[in-house]
Amino acid sequence: MSLSHGLSTDKNWWRQAAIYQIYPRSFADADGNGIGDLKGVTSRVDYLKSLSLDAVWLSPFYPSALADGGYDVDDYRNVDPKLGTLDDFDEMLAALHNVGIRVFVDIVPNHSSNLHQWFKDAIASAPGSAERNRYIFRDGRGANGELPPTDWPSHFAPSAWTHESVWGGEGNQWYMHWFAPEQPDWNWDNPEVEADFLATLKFWADRGVDGFRIDVAHALKKDLSEPLRMRATMEYEEPRDLNGTGILMDRNEVLEVYKTWRTLFNSYDPPRVAVAEANVHPSRLPLYASEETLGQCFDFRFIDATFDSASFKHCVTDSLEMAKKNNSSTTWTLGNHDQMRYATKQGLHPVVDRDEWLLGNGTSHPVDFEIGTQCSVAANVFILALPGCTYIYQGDELGIHEVADIPEDQIQDPIYLRNHKKAKGRDGARVPLPWTRAGENFGFGDGSPHLPQPEWFGSYSVEAEDGVPESPLEIFRKALKLRRELQCAEEITWHKTSRENVLHFSRPNGWNCITNFKGGRYPMPKGEVLLTTQPLVDGKIPSGTTVWFKA
Repeated sequence: MSLSHGLSTDKNWWRQAAIYQIYPRSFADADGNGIGDLKGVTSRVDYLKSLSLDAVWLSPFYPSALADGGYDVDDYRNVDPKLGTLDDFDEMLAALHNVGIRVFVDIVPNHSSNLHQWFKDAIASAPGSAERNRYIFRDGRGANGELPPTDWPSHFAPSAWTHESVWGGEGNQWYMHWFAPEQPDWNWDNPEVEADFLATLKFWADRGVDGFRIDVAHALKKDLSEPLRMRATMEYEEPRDLNGTGILMDRNEVLEVYKTWRTLFNSYDPPRVAVAEANVHPSRLPLYASEETLGQCFDFRFIDATFDSASFKHCVTDSLEMAKKNNSSTTWTLGNHDQMRYATKQGLHPVVDRDEWLLGNGTSHPVDFEIGTQCSVAANVFILALPGCTYIYQGDELGIHEVADIPEDQIQDPIYLRNHKKAKGRDGARVPLPWTRAGENFGFGDGSPHLPQPEWFGSYSVEAEDGVPESPLEIFRKALKLRRELQCAEEITWHKTSRENVLHFSRPNGWNCITNFKGGRYPMPKGEVLLTTQPLVDGKIPSGTTVWFKA
């Protein structure tokens, strides 16, 4: 499928792009079944165009039983019938390309669904078979194999091992899953697995997909040598910098996989782009973002950084220095489908335990909605001024908040359901978007939404904010349009300010960004004001405000 004339011909378009994450099941529902779908995305192309985006990234839309929000994939080269068809995908892709918006799709290479045909084949086959070798099956410990092979923990369950008998297997073996039991891990030591994923990447690239977001990119290669090494804690915990020699994540061998992928990506014109979700030690990020591997790697440090000048300056300085090591593109983001809404993080008092707050349905401490939204918009406009690529999660352009009071019988996240209900999980950031101020389901669609929307959603809807100059939506629109016009060399210069809670930097073309994080009003420097997230007061910048100006 040829690319539309609506797309930029710049092969480096991705280095300073603005990319918008769509969680398809919660974006827009065109067929009224309560689940967002691909036709829903197509119906909102004009809205996406109004944001001056370079690309959108779609979270998984593949066939899935939704054990983990679509990240349990039954078939990597198809569309979930509840979300549409491959024809619907092609229609959506063409519509986005026609308005100059490229498309990323999510690739989930660490694990499949237990409903994937290859896992069904593995369960039905004997130990030691070629079918089982596509996954990680092992004999158990104990006199009769009744104990898991190792003490490895899982993200969504106490153990990373489940006995095959759960799915009717008769080989008395255990299979490994770093996430839910319905998400068996692939055996990436098997060339057949690597070849199949190359076929999947080619399938979507040939359809015209421009880029790929690689889920759990750090975990494909594991140390499966016998005897299996024990570790009862996650390798995210200390000691964390294992220098590529861990058991289950960030092993050096995974980079060889991505070098092979890079060869495939570079066979297209323009080359396909990829960004790694790699939760690794910061010193390892450049390895995934190298031009020889994936090109980009999410830098998540802003997601939990304190909203203050010292934290933000450290994040920027450190990330830019690392990017220079291999000429990679920096990536900035404040949220995604796995995170509490950034506006709520800023509206909660810093001492509040967020997990406890969610478990209490948000009743233990009040959220300052106004301040949270102000800080969220100011932080987003700050990172939009930085060199590199910015990823925006759907709804953040509306300043929307976390939905904390989802009833227990409607919770979907395995973080809650499979892990002793220790944390409520991520559903609160995945509630279907409000498009209208009122009306059925706030314009999301006719059917009952798959997650409940709160009454206050209407005031954060597209309709409520559209055309209102000081609304988050209009500030985002203006910032993204200006950003495209002002973009220049990937450099910044810090400027001294008279207060420690104010940051000021500039780009080589005279584009300046100043943020007053906290405290009193700050005198506005001389220059032409291009954008301000809150109105100036007597020529001064209020706290929780970012201003762009030309000096």
